[in-house]
Parts: sequence; C-alpha cells; structure tokens
Amino acid sequence: MKQFGKVLSLFGPFLGLAFIYGVFLAVVPSGANFSSLYNTKTILQQSVLYGVGAIGMTLVIISAGIDLSVGSLLALGSVVTALILRRFGPTGLSAQASVGLACAAALGGVLACAFAGFLNGLMISGLRIVPFIVTLGMMQIARGAAKGVAENTVVTTPGSWLRELMKVEPTMDSTFSFAPAVWLMLGLMVVMFIVMRYTVFGRRVFAIGSNEDTARLCGISVPWTRIWVYTLCGVFTGVASVLQFGAIGVGSPTEGVAYELDVIAAVVIGGGSFNGGQGSIVGSIIGAIIIAVLRNGCPMVGWENHIQNVVIGAIIIVAVGIDQLKRARQS
Repeated sequence: MKQFGKVLSLFGPFLGLAFIYGVFLAVVPSGANFSSLYNTKTILQQSVLYGVGAIGMTLVIISAGIDLSVGSLLALGSVVTALILRRFGPTGLSAQASVGLACAAALGGVLACAFAGFLNGLMISGLRIVPFIVTLGMMQIARGAAKGVAENTVVTTPGSWLRELMKVEPTMDSTFSFAPAVWLMLGLMVVMFIVMRYTVFGRRVFAIGSNEDTARLCGISVPWTRIWVYTLCGVFTGVASVLQFGAIGVGSPTEGVAYELDVIAAVVIGGGSFNGGQGSIVGSIIGAIIIAVLRNGCPMVGWENHIQNVVIGAIIIVAVGIDQLKRARQS
C-alpha cells in the first residue's frame, strides 16, 4: 500500500489528466472535434496563463503561504506593458526598434509585478503579517493602481510581435507548431523543476514549508527566502500578464478577476498542499492543463459557465481531501 501511495503521488496528476480527457472524449459529440490537432493546440494555449502563474504559486504554497494578489497583478502588468508600447511606439519604427520596444514593454510589465511581489514578501517577513491579509490588501492596491494608470479604460497599442506569442497556430508553421507561449511555459517548467529539485534555494523553500522553526534552527534565513519566493511569484505573474496582453492585444485593468483561484486550483490539483512542504512544478502544469481541458470541453458538451465552476470546485475539494487523508495516514 505504501508503494501504491508513492506511485499515486507521483503519477496522480497525469492519471487525473488522462481521466478527464477520456471523459470528454466519450461525452463530447464527434462533430465538435474535441480530439483534433487544432483543439489540442487550443487547449495547450489556454493552459499557458494558468500554468505560468501556477509555477510561481507553487513556490508560495510549498512555503506554506498564499498569494491572492496575482489576478490584480495580471491586470497591472498588462496595463504597464500596453502603456509603454503606446507611449514609445509611434508608427514608422524600424523592425529592429519595434522588437526592442516590445521587449522593453514586456520587461516593464514583469518588473511591475515583481516589485509588488517583493512588497508582499517584505511585509509578510518584516511585519509578520499573515500572507492571506497582505496579499488580500495587495490585490486591492494592484487593481486600483491598474485602473488608475489606465484611467479606467483599456489601453490600446500599435501592433507588436508580443501578439504572436499566444497565437494558436503561429504563422511560421500552422500545421505542426504550437503557440510560442506553450514552449515558453515548458521551458520555465524545466528551469524551475531543476531549481526546486537540485538547488539550495529549492531545498530551503521545502524546508520552510515543512517546518519553519526547524528551518530557522538549521540556519536558513526564513525572511529572505520568503521575500524571494513572493518576488518570484510576482515575476511569473508578470510573464503571464505579458502573455495576457498578447492574447487580447490591449492592456485591460479589469482582466484577471478570479485568476488567482484558477492558479491556486492548478497547484492543488497538481499535488500542492496548503499545509506546506509539498508541491510539484510539473504537477502544477498538469493541473493547469486539466483546468484548460475543463474550460475547453464543457462548452462542447453544452455545459454553461456555472457548471464549469461547480466541476472545478468539486475537483479542488477532492484533491484537498486526498491530501488530508494522506497526511492523516502518515501521522
């Protein structure tokens, strides 16, 4: 039974994805082309925003924290990116200058979110306020800042290559290639898998989430590690905000409402535990793909949006319940 439990912990997210996908294969009408190559590309493209955000949230949850501000930061980052493009991107720029400006705009959006994440970590560590309260406050601050700098309207911009990132079928090869953002998500997944598995920083994050007092006695700088964790969460949310801008082509201060719930759901479905000390970068990406499959498949079956919310909520409860049962058996 112990070996079975280890196998289930390791392959549980993959089995869950296979099960959900199989259910939709069985119930979606054949004319909807759920299993087509184009729809597979669409599902992966839809999973990117959840997946990139979930990478950062995985670090937070492993450290026994929570970040409710990522939805508002998604809006703030997209607005900052759009404002930079609009302010410094008049028509007539050379191709090289346009690429450089787009990179600078993307960097601006990421840095804005990273700074907010740094402030979250600083207040949590320095003022010893619980993460729920700090990030709840930052959620309101970032949303207000996004609306303020955007003057309560969407920020339109000239065209840029950032819009190519989230194209389901890029112009380079519409048959076999996936959206560039999918490859970006997979690359970030590999990098952070290595960081969390084989570096001192990753071990410290797991140690803090498992037992903060023991980690402190072992000489780990808990405050600085937490600051880095929340800053990195802000960085990954910033990357997601740039991709969000690329998907809709404007900076919108109203985007990202309830985004944090989908990101947290992806981490929990992927094996993360709210008790800390447990989580998987790969599992969180699989959780994001599961959510994307649900968002994609439910309309094909004819289920309305509220049914999707009920299904995702039920899956979260089941995932948390399984985690609690495992912990009860271990204790």
